[in-house]
Amino acid sequence: MMRAAVALALVAGTATLFAQGRRFASPIQPNPTYDGQFTFVRLRYGEDATRFVSQSVPWSHDYPTGERHFMQILNEVTNLKPKIAETSILALDDPALAHNPIAYMAEPGYWTATDAEAEAFRAYLLKGGFVIFDDFSESRGGWAAFEYTFRRVLPEARFFDLTGSHQIFHSFFEIPSLDILPQAYDAGRPILRAVFEDNDPARRMMAMINFNTDISEYWEGTGFGFEAAWERNEAYKLGVNYVIYGMTH
Repeated sequence: MMRAAVALALVAGTATLFAQGRRFASPIQPNPTYDGQFTFVRLRYGEDATRFVSQSVPWSHDYPTGERHFMQILNEVTNLKPKIAETSILALDDPALAHNPIAYMAEPGYWTATDAEAEAFRAYLLKGGFVIFDDFSESRGGWAAFEYTFRRVLPEARFFDLTGSHQIFHSFFEIPSLDILPQAYDAGRPILRAVFEDNDPARRMMAMINFNTDISEYWEGTGFGFEAAWERNEAYKLGVNYVIYGMTH
């Protein structure tokens, strides 16, 4: 926990990144060259913004500050040695996605997919890919819209509500209970759901779904005091656990 505290202080020292792109359009940085080093992959969708990101482009929310802060924490508390200052932004049918075991999507309530994207993303998940869906609620796209698009990828999928007993909450940090989770919205408690291989919770998780919350919001806001420290800590712990689970399953 001491290392985590040091890392939080380190992130706070770089929090000036927070202003970049939060409300106004900012340019997308070039994707790094693939070299095998762990890289945060952000999935883009729809026709919006191939050159710029902003609050009006749902998939870009919290970019790039959220993942930079998170990668800094991941670097401090694990031996994964991720790229800290670079993000890969990929479409669901980009062949480069196959090189990355973990991907992240913001605001999946607004997610749309072409037939080609749905087919390619299905192949990615079935071959071992792991996706984290984050930052949506009934007032931000809604569950029904997300489920509709997800079923274009995996029509047979079942969604399972998780409890604190699942191994993903014990893959690095111990998170014994989901009673205390960061809540970025005002409509009830967060709901954590998952999709598993063959719809069997004893098998590999393919999709981790943060519904009715936004853990990346806490990553982005580190150092600005907009959220309580315990909420930021829990958001980082969840993120680290997700990555470690995805890298080991």
